[in-house]
Amino acid sequence: MSLSTELRVKELLREKGWTTRVLAEKTGMSESYLTHIKNGTRRWNEDSLRKLANAFEITPTDLFMQRRKRTDNIDNNVSLPEKTDVSLKLGVVPVVGDIPSNPSPYTNQLMQITTGFKDIFVPGLNLTDSSMFALSIDSNSMAPMFNKNDLVLISPEVWMRTGDIGAVEYGNDTPKKAIMRVTYADDFILLSPVNHKDAPVALIRGKDYFRIIGRVVQRIQNFA
Repeated sequence: MSLSTELRVKELLREKGWTTRVLAEKTGMSESYLTHIKNGTRRWNEDSLRKLANAFEITPTDLFMQRRKRTDNIDNNVSLPEKTDVSLKLGVVPVVGDIPSNPSPYTNQLMQITTGFKDIFVPGLNLTDSSMFALSIDSNSMAPMFNKNDLVLISPEVWMRTGDIGAVEYGNDTPKKAIMRVTYADDFILLSPVNHKDAPVALIRGKDYFRIIGRVVQRIQNFA
């Protein structure tokens, strides 16, 4: 789905039954500015995006995404075959304490050693990506999506679509590596923190440095 820089403020106001004045009171922004944002006649910034998301109690990414149509014509009578020719192959994924810049079997092994996870692996089924790694989450800064001691499996070979969560590198002066939700639009890329608390980062296509390292394909929770 292709996104534009115009926000869904008008649609969300209708859903909530709010006026622009009510939204102004909830966000601390002026009615005139919100009217421009609502009509798409003025550019938003990261601060206004965060305030709007908090007011509507949604993620910043949901300010851009269109709602999907409901589909009720689903056949509930699903039966599984008694026999299958599918073969399951068990593999292992190296656990690392930091995101490798260029994942490969060799660099993942080096990252294991330098971050204190030497010879630690987790099992995986039908793995085809030899560069896959399992990032150990060391804090609750990404809660509730990921909690401390969770393992997040990341595959550099899996394609990242808009709305997917993955490991990215961004920033012109001092590039940062982080786990973010990625939203593509025509002239910018929006990186949203998975904790829904920190402000999103808007990158201008062709101007700001941005690189995908890999997509999150699985979460292994630690219930200890």
